[in-house]
Amino acid sequence: MFARLARIATISATFIAFASGAATARDSLTIGISQYPSTFHPSIDSMMAKSYILAMARRPITTTDADWNLVCVLCTELPTIENGLAVPEKTADGKDGAAITYTLRDDIRWGDGTPVTTKDVIFTWEVGRHPQSGVGNAEAYRRILSIDVKDDHTFTLHNEKLEFEYNNVNQFYLLPAHLERRIFEADPVEYKNRTLYQTDTLNPGLYFGPYRISAIQPGTQVTLVPNETWYGDSPFFKTINVKAIGNTAAMEANLLSGSLDMIAGELGITIDQALAFEKRHGRRFDVIYKPGLVYEHIDLNLDNPILADVRVRRALLMALDRKALSDQLFEGRQPPADTSVNPLDWVYDDGLPRTRFDPKGAVKMLEEAGWTVLKDGVRHNAAGEPLQLEIMTTSGNRTRELVQQVLQSQWKAVGVDVRIRNQPARVFFGQTVTQREFSAMAMFAWISAPENVPRTTLHSTHIPTKENNYTGQNYTGYVNPEMDRLIDRVEVELDRDKRKAIWADIQRIYATDLPALPLYFRADAFILPKWLKGVRPTGHQYPSSLEIEKWTAVE
Repeated sequence: MFARLARIATISATFIAFASGAATARDSLTIGISQYPSTFHPSIDSMMAKSYILAMARRPITTTDADWNLVCVLCTELPTIENGLAVPEKTADGKDGAAITYTLRDDIRWGDGTPVTTKDVIFTWEVGRHPQSGVGNAEAYRRILSIDVKDDHTFTLHNEKLEFEYNNVNQFYLLPAHLERRIFEADPVEYKNRTLYQTDTLNPGLYFGPYRISAIQPGTQVTLVPNETWYGDSPFFKTINVKAIGNTAAMEANLLSGSLDMIAGELGITIDQALAFEKRHGRRFDVIYKPGLVYEHIDLNLDNPILADVRVRRALLMALDRKALSDQLFEGRQPPADTSVNPLDWVYDDGLPRTRFDPKGAVKMLEEAGWTVLKDGVRHNAAGEPLQLEIMTTSGNRTRELVQQVLQSQWKAVGVDVRIRNQPARVFFGQTVTQREFSAMAMFAWISAPENVPRTTLHSTHIPTKENNYTGQNYTGYVNPEMDRLIDRVEVELDRDKRKAIWADIQRIYATDLPALPLYFRADAFILPKWLKGVRPTGHQYPSSLEIEKWTAVE
């Protein structure tokens, strides 16, 4: 909310102060988020904090909009087979590939005035496909066999596969070749540490959105100002301040004190806090609840010998009363999950196997797995080893910490000793999870798009290792040849009915193998001042801030 005005004795002075103060306040918008990015490079790591901020300062070639439709952003027309801009073709080895032609707008400029051209397209592809660049979604770049450049704005991707999402380049995040190429070519392995997004974050040439990053306070705040080279409608606010407040209770206090104007739904306060907040302060703010494709879960490190046994994994899930947790903490607004696929997604399979709350069954399963001896309330195996595991998540998130305690208590009831150890989000996501340094369990959320193929999270070729410079997001270390085969198949199946049948098998295997423990699907709570208009929650991984230039202040 905008800054409160000091009380002034005279009516005329009060009026003058109000008019002046309101004008100044409405020139800026201060947003609260719960995390600070570990990097500002658009293709390294996958933190929502980074995506939220960069959506104001950059734009994708295509994106999934708030209506869940694939749309052009930087391109002039979405390529389709019907309009001839997407053409099936055979690859050199006789496989079914595709040639997809895009034309970029001719008025896009980096913040230093340099035109955005196909030189940036080629450079981005070279970085993305390098096996040791550290790019998270490297597979998408490696599937592009070659790129034909027609001119500064038109190019054709030759893809090794004709996929059902053949025209989706949502995560082909353009990089400025004129600034980054020399750094990358000097040392591709060290590029992720030496990129200007790390060493010179304020460089205007890194951005081409309606805003550019003008100041940072590492770990706490990012300031953005209008980008003079932006091609679209002028953004309303002269300054955007994004404050990272890891403690969600402190974030709420900052909102009430006027230090924040709004709390981002994508990574702000939790549903239980928002429900309580609305009851107390609903007259002062607009509170919007957006159910979406946010999957709260626990990744399991399957290299841990205890968790390598699927019987233990099933027992851990059977011991949890996830419905009661949802009802009591979230008033039922965040329903329990059975897999990573949300019922809101059209590919969801209603007939998939479900693991119900069954503590007696959990005990039986643990005993079958060899954890038969109970000492001081903790199960041990025949070798005398205790059934002890560690669970980690982002520190300062009140709800996650409360959920941890509930899970810890329910597991204790069946003889599993779970220890809690949390870290700041920047460390947790920047190193612990991405480098698979958690010993047993890591609790966090995946935020996906509609019909999002889980290649990077479930395919065995995407396990991060030191050798591949920790590329990939299969943090569990999950390996299942049948899952690999299904992922390979679903990507290239253009028939919707056949594709849905493959999706059913993917969900069945996931619910049976349990490489991760499903908890619940989150709803985002947006807390907005009454005067802020134009914010459209999306409910998926591409944030509302992609439409930041449409946000306005209305008295």
